[in-house]
Amino acid sequence: MYEQVSHSLLNQILDEIKPEIRKRNLLRFYTRLGANFYAIHSLFLHLYGSHPDFLKQMVKLVEVLASRYIESDDDLEDLDIQREFDHNWFLQQKWVAMALYADGFSKDLKGLQNHCAYLQELGVNMLHIMPMMKCPEGASDGGYAISDFKDIDDRFGSLQDLKELSEHLRKRDMLMTLDVVVNHTSDQHEWALKAKQGDEKYQKYFYTFPDRDIPDMFEETMPEVFPETSPGNFTYDDTMNRWVMTVFNNYQWDLNYSNPEVFIEMVDIILFWANQGADVIRLDAVAFLWKKIGTISQNEREAHLILQLMKDCCQVTAPGVVFIAEAIVNPTEIIKYFGEDAVIAKECEIAYNATFMSLLWDSVATKNTRLLTKGIKSLPDKLNRATWLNYIRCHDDIGLGFDDVDIVAAGYEPGSHRRFLLDYFTGNYPNSIAKGVPFGQNLKTGDARISGSLASLVGLEVAIRDNDQKMIDDSIKIIILLHSMIMSFGGIPLLYYGDEIGILNDDSYLEDENKANDTRWIHRPKIDWQKAEMRHNHGSIEQRIFSGLQKMIAARKTIPAFADFNNRELVEVENEHIFVFVRNNPERVREEVLVVANFDAKPQHLNLSDLGNRANFEHSQLRDLITGDTPSIFKDELVIPPYSFYWLSDQYSTAVM
Repeated sequence: MYEQVSHSLLNQILDEIKPEIRKRNLLRFYTRLGANFYAIHSLFLHLYGSHPDFLKQMVKLVEVLASRYIESDDDLEDLDIQREFDHNWFLQQKWVAMALYADGFSKDLKGLQNHCAYLQELGVNMLHIMPMMKCPEGASDGGYAISDFKDIDDRFGSLQDLKELSEHLRKRDMLMTLDVVVNHTSDQHEWALKAKQGDEKYQKYFYTFPDRDIPDMFEETMPEVFPETSPGNFTYDDTMNRWVMTVFNNYQWDLNYSNPEVFIEMVDIILFWANQGADVIRLDAVAFLWKKIGTISQNEREAHLILQLMKDCCQVTAPGVVFIAEAIVNPTEIIKYFGEDAVIAKECEIAYNATFMSLLWDSVATKNTRLLTKGIKSLPDKLNRATWLNYIRCHDDIGLGFDDVDIVAAGYEPGSHRRFLLDYFTGNYPNSIAKGVPFGQNLKTGDARISGSLASLVGLEVAIRDNDQKMIDDSIKIIILLHSMIMSFGGIPLLYYGDEIGILNDDSYLEDENKANDTRWIHRPKIDWQKAEMRHNHGSIEQRIFSGLQKMIAARKTIPAFADFNNRELVEVENEHIFVFVRNNPERVREEVLVVANFDAKPQHLNLSDLGNRANFEHSQLRDLITGDTPSIFKDELVIPPYSFYWLSDQYSTAVM
């Protein structure tokens, strides 16, 4: 009966949409709309059923979906059809991503297009371009304080430049990932400016209050995101004479998703960027979408319903586009951003594996894998048609977000262990050669996160300074080792620009008053292309790292077991310095890959009998899938050199020489 109500409403809506839409031949659109409307109506009713203009807003939503469908290029429609047929396309092992700032990598979009050959040389075929939308100068939060959601900042180029880049990438079977900041706007956005002028419609786009009563109630339970630079969660606006919710920075106003007009506006923006050629859309700060007094206002059920509704709307207009959830929260919460279906991702198909990232850094500092093994064992299973985005570094800080229960199980006290990690990676621990800097220090709690480039965090900066060849060698090995983990774990590996050539910390941000208070700029470099050319000089640091990653990526793409179909089995072994798991090819039972990583500065061994029945390898035929070499085995003991790894199989060879 309820479906009948939904279908009746759909017919009513189709009678009321604009005549210029009704007269178009939209057979495929209407087919998709009909298939998804029950879910769309159900979610919209749950979120906004009490709104006095419910029907009007439903009509508006369908008009937005139809209008963006009409505007879509034919080649994008063809991609949608292709991906509807091959719905697991993003789970394949062929994809390797890189995140970058366009102006840091190549000045602008035209320059980025010119450097695509460099990315292809490395093996990268998914390009995540950090935010390029218009932002106020000096109050941009690295591009995440948007003043115009539908235009490119002049320093990057134009929308036409982006369109040309998209077409350029598509011809080369490369994907483009773009950001949409869904939680907030700049205080200089048109909506905020109208709110400041007293426009009640736009004041309802945000959380604004005439006094501190309600803000104070929120503050009782809401944590501070940037306690050092932007304490509290509300800012008083003198022009508006009201308090406004500003969870991140005082110039970033949180959007009010209890207002259906806000939701429709943001769906329109997502589809706008889909029409610019985005294959993947990264939804920023999704954990914060719904605010509720008496809670931390993160990970609320309504936030998930909003994402489900966004996904259903996208399925109608741009079904070939997948979502990345930027939710840097604890493991039990991260998994929810895939959705609640047993198989299909009903929210975001991809989520950042922040837990794996922080656990890897723990193993670098401790030189053991106790916490890494416990943390991965506790990581909830993901949906079949969803995948992780695995990374070592990104534009953001390193948070130590693993579970206290796992820390205790690994034999540590949570508070002191986190302090050890902070001290270690900021070079304040005995014998540490890491050169990170603290970020987001909370003077009340002593908590902090860590900024710094990958190379500087693993000691390469100090090693070069001291001209210590062994230290240089070890740092390069750790860089390669960490990348081997994100390449083999299961999911899409995400490299961060500059890491492929060992870029060090960049202190020049201290000279810019708009950046000096944000240590994350220390690892947001401008690529020195003369330095990048050193990748061709045999024996150089740049060549050793670039070549190592290049071979690894090439090998990964040939290993079907590295596709992500929940085909990983963790192996707990006695040796605490090594991390072991098995990947299998779901289509060929005997085709398995044994992944072994040694995080210690000394050679370690794995007793192959510890594998039990998890892997039935013929030991004498084991080969490393990158080098083709036979590993050193003494009796049943596999020897793993310091800071090294193996991808081992006895079934096939993919050696990249």
